[in-house]
Amino acid sequence: MDSKTQTELEAAAFRRLRDHLRNRTDVQNIDLMDLAGFCRNCLSRWYQESANEMGIKMDKDEAREIVYGMTYGDWKRRYQTD
Repeated sequence: MDSKTQTELEAAAFRRLRDHLRNRTDVQNIDLMDLAGFCRNCLSRWYQESANEMGIKMDKDEAREIVYGMTYGDWKRRYQTD
């Protein structure tokens, strides 16, 4: 497999994971951390770090909005439980 195809497949897998997590608002970040060792915030941090490594300025809030599909504050108000 050539590197372009591999990158396209990895990007598609990321989008699928992102969309799955957006749709599963019933699953809390703490549950993800307990089960998988990462959560939506981890995913957004990795996204931000990758962007920054490529010279793309991105802050934590911008990266979280990409992963959550809305601002983190909005997501917390709508879906986060105690």
